[in-house]
Amino acid sequence: MKKVQTGQVTKFYSNSCLVKTHAFELECLAIKNVVVGDNVEVEIIQDSKKLLGKILKIKTRSTVLSKKYRNKENFFAANITHVGLLMSPKPNTSSEFIDKWILKTKLSNIKSFIVNNKNDMGCDSAYIEKINIYKKINMKIINISAKYEDNLEELKNYIKNKSVLFVGNSGAGKSTLTSKIIGENLKTNNLSNDQGVHTTSVSSLYEISGDTKIIDSPGMRDIEILEYPAKKIIYGFKEILELSKGCKFNNCNHINNEGCNVIKGLEDGVLSKSRYNNFIKFRDE
Repeated sequence: MKKVQTGQVTKFYSNSCLVKTHAFELECLAIKNVVVGDNVEVEIIQDSKKLLGKILKIKTRSTVLSKKYRNKENFFAANITHVGLLMSPKPNTSSEFIDKWILKTKLSNIKSFIVNNKNDMGCDSAYIEKINIYKKINMKIINISAKYEDNLEELKNYIKNKSVLFVGNSGAGKSTLTSKIIGENLKTNNLSNDQGVHTTSVSSLYEISGDTKIIDSPGMRDIEILEYPAKKIIYGFKEILELSKGCKFNNCNHINNEGCNVIKGLEDGVLSKSRYNNFIKFRDE
């Protein structure tokens, strides 16, 4: 057996993590900034009871998601390819939540798509109008009912061979959806092992058929975007970015400047009011 092997972090606890290599899983002491999804080099340590590992190196990440808290950046998942944004009519998902995540994923080089959950409940015209806003900007939207497993096959086919994180407000059905996909009830999972080594799990990676990976990060709901400079906010609003190329002045504020093509798009109904309002709020707050 090679003493040093490469593996991926599949579970992260407050004081340790689980690393899966090609042959087995190892409990390892967590090192600074290691997160679920990280590919790592581990050193095998043999003690009298079982194999243990020591993480030597975090390998280069293709992507990483983080959130800022009190000016400190905290990483929470790595090597994600896609983020599924859960929308639901009850509780009603706000456009601000969706637009924050579209911005966050865009600036993290991760693709986002919308999972319109609870289609068994029906929805009003305002909700349909909100969905149509994202259809118009060519967001991938998959309509499902996680509870009744309606149209889950389309979703499973879409995420095949991808590494996916689902996010949603409380009550949007994220745990139900993830449980249905991975075939394991997350709500009844026991997060401690029989030896009491682990405390509360921060996040987990589940591998399902077709090299599909699902990362579950409990509590990952709303986010702040204050870490981004104002000039970068427009990249989360591709339709506004495109319209801005027709503005009379390069430094147009898209509020009250003469010859603003963004305002013209808003007046002509090309640009949705909610997307415009969120853009201004995110940029100027």
